[in-house]
Amino acid sequence: MLERYGHGGDLWTAEEAFGQPKEAFLDFSSNMNPLGPPQAVKIILSEGWRDIVKYPDPAVRELRSKLSAKYAIPVESILVGNGAAELIDLTARVLKPKVTGLARPSFSEYEEAVHKSGGEIYNIPLQAEYQFELQQQDVEAAYASVDLFFLGHPNNPTGKLIPGPVLEGLVQSGHRCVLDEAFMEFVPNEQDHSLLQQAANNPQLLVIRSMTKFYSIPGIRLGFMVAHPDWIRQIEQLQVQWSVNYLAQRIGSSVLDDVDYESKSWQWLHEEKTWLIQQLGQLGLEVVSSEVNFLLFSFPLSMGITVKQAQQHMGQQGILIRDASLFEGLDERYCRVAIRLREDNERLIAGLHNMLSDFKMNRG
Repeated sequence: MLERYGHGGDLWTAEEAFGQPKEAFLDFSSNMNPLGPPQAVKIILSEGWRDIVKYPDPAVRELRSKLSAKYAIPVESILVGNGAAELIDLTARVLKPKVTGLARPSFSEYEEAVHKSGGEIYNIPLQAEYQFELQQQDVEAAYASVDLFFLGHPNNPTGKLIPGPVLEGLVQSGHRCVLDEAFMEFVPNEQDHSLLQQAANNPQLLVIRSMTKFYSIPGIRLGFMVAHPDWIRQIEQLQVQWSVNYLAQRIGSSVLDDVDYESKSWQWLHEEKTWLIQQLGQLGLEVVSSEVNFLLFSFPLSMGITVKQAQQHMGQQGILIRDASLFEGLDERYCRVAIRLREDNERLIAGLHNMLSDFKMNRG
């Protein structure tokens, strides 16, 4: 299984499974910006090595100041972490929810963090008939049973934003809510959907962001969260000293200034998402519309193909796809792929076409 450690992008496991060097694979299982890191990252890595003899700023002042200016949020409401994963874990440990409402399917680390803190899970179904959008009645049905909601906005693996009325009702309900906005930067009009600014003043709302996905720096590990200062202080007390290293702090501060990179990313995504959805549909696959840089699709029952079979076949072609059946709430027909550059996307479509032809021939 390629997702041996719970995530896509595991090139080491792919190397073991398919006998090809890591560099030979085209990875659609990990949802990174295919434009690669902004130019500032290359400069910092080539020149900043001289300064790693110094300790990083324990208060991450420069990056927090940049984030404060960019999003119009008080500095004391911002905490920077070693990736969103660290902040998800710390938040669950501080909030200590008894029962947490999770949308299904959603990112597995929410559940892991809740269980580590001793809590239980209340499942909120996302249904294919509604294109996996969170429904108001399902959220309201959870109110009597949960003391915390932990939701992706946009959600992974569905690529769906929480509808505005649902989100507004949830915030007004008075329930504590943690929103994971790890992919929000891929939404061109993110200010119309993000709750970062509300979280700075609302004690019932906490928002977590990843900087690794949009800026394509997963190996650096960088994320931040916004919450009422009282929560920030409590969460910070549990954080390991110097959690965010020197290079991560410098890179985070620099990439926020690259407006051209943002524009190019949105333009690429608009063009390639439209093209790839069309191509997958022409292959007969059932595609879920997405707000972000990845697509969830399923193999129709008539094809008789499971995602594990597809993953094996595609891996032998040097193409990695995500087994979405591992997300609770999805069956063995579901697959998730990142949206990449046109040349790579064409190779994905060609690989899927070869696979479907082989399966059809073998069945015939």
